[in-house]
Amino acid sequence: MDLRIFTEPQQGATYDTLLTVAKATEDLGFDAFFRSDHYLKMGSGDGLPGPTDAWITLAGLARETKRIRLGTLMTAGTFRLPGVLAIQVAQVDQMSGGRVELGLGTGWFEEEHQAYGIPFPKEKFGRLEEQLAIVTGLWATEVGETFDFHGKYYDLSESPALPKPAQDRIPVLIGGHGATRTPRLAARYADEFNMPFGSIEDSERQFGRVRAAAEEAGRKGDDVVYSNALVVCVGKDDQEVARRAAAIGREVDELKLNGLAGSPDEVVEKIGRYQEIGSRRIYLQVLDLADLDHLELISSQVQSQLS
Repeated sequence: MDLRIFTEPQQGATYDTLLTVAKATEDLGFDAFFRSDHYLKMGSGDGLPGPTDAWITLAGLARETKRIRLGTLMTAGTFRLPGVLAIQVAQVDQMSGGRVELGLGTGWFEEEHQAYGIPFPKEKFGRLEEQLAIVTGLWATEVGETFDFHGKYYDLSESPALPKPAQDRIPVLIGGHGATRTPRLAARYADEFNMPFGSIEDSERQFGRVRAAAEEAGRKGDDVVYSNALVVCVGKDDQEVARRAAAIGREVDELKLNGLAGSPDEVVEKIGRYQEIGSRRIYLQVLDLADLDHLELISSQVQSQLS
């Protein structure tokens, strides 16, 4: 079971804060550092000092880290044209020496689009499907050949399909709760399917849909890596759990129900239940980025038991 650190910088974080967390992620033996792709805070809090761009952040971290994987849950398809995104991600992959992964979703938070003048189209899923075809098609095109795509939303002609990533294939992550279109899209394009903030029962059901869609598409169901993203709040005792829950504005009982919360042993037990239904990777949503002791505790008392 891989444990990855997943951050939500739109809630308020500087690049330097993210760099500190990424370096701790590497030093403490976690598998990867991922971040969301949002330009506006959600819920309470002031969001200061303001948003950071996901791929600019990852470009900086690519040069400042050596081992951990780097990626997004999820890059918003509404934010970037697919040809531009393919260039950006390939360049960051080169900068990292081949450690990048691309999570790509439709984009859903209408208010952030309004706040920064970003178009928010009604039909987003069809655009996402074309974006995935274009991004992966550009990367797969041999050097010296050209790439063409003529779809409903995007049109590319005689693209040189450059630059190329450092990896032969950048892993693509697709996720979500959709019962029909999402599994079919994952079956076609995903190296990994991520279930965001889902219960064990809902995750098992969705993983089954993706497996069935993959097999229908001619792939083995287990060719796809299955993963979960879950909020994390661990403490060495009840008082520490309560303090960490209060720091992120959440209730302990709610966190235990909907995330990974409690003592290290409690969290290990619940992760084991996700592992039993096929999850091979957990993205730990860390909401208090100043609490590096939290990461150290997870590393020493949760991750150590899993490995």
